[in-house]
Amino acid sequence: MPERLLFAAEVPFEAARGIDQLPAGHRARRVHGHSFVARLRADVAPQQAGFAGAEVDWLRQRLAGCVQPLDYRLLNDCLEQPTDERLARWIRAQLDLPGIEQVGLCSAPRQGVDLDREGRAHVWRGFRFEAAHRLPRVAAGHKCGRMHGHGFEVTLHVVAPREGAADGDALQRCWAPLHAELDRACLNDLPGLENPTSEVIAGLVWRRLQPVLPALSWVTVSETETCGAHFDGRRYRIWTELSLDSAVRLGRAPAHDPRRRIHGHTYRLRLHLNAPLDQVLGWTIDFGDVKEMFRPVFLKLDHQPLHELPGLADADAASLARWIRDQVAAELPALDRIDLLETRGCGAILAWGGDGIALPA
Repeated sequence: MPERLLFAAEVPFEAARGIDQLPAGHRARRVHGHSFVARLRADVAPQQAGFAGAEVDWLRQRLAGCVQPLDYRLLNDCLEQPTDERLARWIRAQLDLPGIEQVGLCSAPRQGVDLDREGRAHVWRGFRFEAAHRLPRVAAGHKCGRMHGHGFEVTLHVVAPREGAADGDALQRCWAPLHAELDRACLNDLPGLENPTSEVIAGLVWRRLQPVLPALSWVTVSETETCGAHFDGRRYRIWTELSLDSAVRLGRAPAHDPRRRIHGHTYRLRLHLNAPLDQVLGWTIDFGDVKEMFRPVFLKLDHQPLHELPGLADADAASLARWIRDQVAAELPALDRIDLLETRGCGAILAWGGDGIALPA
């Protein structure tokens, strides 16, 4: 499949708002404040940014300039009914930029909206439940075969058929009965969760909620902050994330550009894999196996000068993502997307699978 390369940027801003279209008594009708985060994914050509390797910083600067008028403002002075969706549409309208794939707006760490390339709004909200489980079908000695626990995160994504047609409060109401069953429970004791992998949990959440949320598009279940599973009613996907503390210099930067000097980042590397569900083990691929197979490449990257890697033309995020793909392709054939973030929310996304770049981050 042909590859797709996008660049991602994220910019926070502080603002207040009141949404008086909400029902009487709703707390968000009052003027209140948020630490918002605006997000952007776009196809950026090197000539737009100045040179190959400058795309991430250039995109972040464009997004920062767009949201600057919103920072430390009463948003009602900027637009009527400043809901998450309307704010995202306002930001999208201000960006004079071709190749936009997604514009997102988070008003809290676990809630927000994403506008896709066609302008459809994907409302999402995250929920947490505390539970124990064990995986009874793993090999003897596997740590997940022992009874243990997690603070599970579940994120529900819903496609809004029209503006304002889906909201986080509706997701909360639909989720509440399922939360009551899952929270403070041993998942193995619940019908349908006798083998409660992340994928099996995601499938159960989908089957329980899709009848009452017909616009449900994705369910994401995360056992930890660094791994999780997606399910969209047809296919399962998993991801696992690693941290790299590495040095870098951009050889194509102009002579006096600071990025030409040796500097460094704490990179966040997320590997996405697409594979069929193993009907016996209940997962697509063991998260631990993914990390173990990736370990030889990880050791080449972590606490290393990335610009000295053999076979790497330059050490910008896009070039690094391609280099990583080439290094690990034989060991992880199910890998079809790499997110490499230099700073929070800012980096390159490389995808080459048949599904393209899936909406969930």
